[in-house]
Amino acid sequence: MKNPNFISAAIYTGLSLLAAGLFLVATLTGQYSVVERMGGAAWVFLLSMIILMPVVIPIVKKKAKINS
Repeated sequence: MKNPNFISAAIYTGLSLLAAGLFLVATLTGQYSVVERMGGAAWVFLLSMIILMPVVIPIVKKKAKINS
């Protein structure tokens, strides 16, 4: 692995975007306004980033050390 920090950021950002996208899909069936849907998706994205950062970074760094 070239740069574990960049790889970590790509992983947790991608997973957070996926979670926000799933939230948007889940709210398609309800009668929610666009503001509520976008605000909820932003909230899910931010919380996912906060939760995933400290989890993903050590895992990727550990795998980078093993592969080195």
